[in-house]
Amino acid sequence: MLFLQDVFGTMHQVTWWQECARAALIFFYGLALVRLAGRRVFGKWSALDIIVSIIVGSNLSRALTGSAPLGGTLLATMLLMGLHWVLAHAASLSPRLSRVLEGGAIELAVGGDRRQSALVRAAVSEADLGEALRQQGIEGLAEAKRVTLEPSGKITVMKAK
Repeated sequence: MLFLQDVFGTMHQVTWWQECARAALIFFYGLALVRLAGRRVFGKWSALDIIVSIIVGSNLSRALTGSAPLGGTLLATMLLMGLHWVLAHAASLSPRLSRVLEGGAIELAVGGDRRQSALVRAAVSEADLGEALRQQGIEGLAEAKRVTLEPSGKITVMKAK
């Protein structure tokens, strides 16, 4: 135990090189957790992903600086990643739970017709809509079959035939 305190310091008593040792440990620990949890963990950036990333980042930063116990913080982070994994897999099996945790898609335009109330509700500006169209090589809304704001926050465009 004394060796670990020499390398990683104790709460509120961390030297610069102990903070560096903590940084290396936390980096590889975080990398291992993300690899174990799977690619989806932060790939889609749904509401669930964003909240978990903020909490995990905040939690690990406290362990890095020594403002929280290292062992307890690593265990709490493992718990958060485990909860994320369980909820993400449960959401993949249950459309209702998916909608609660991740939100649903919002149709912003259909058949070239803009749905202004949906744009306002989703806080999507004309500039955002135009950017999504241009990214698909579409000059105007009339060329779009459907424009959708996905739960991840990405705007997808289906071209009209």
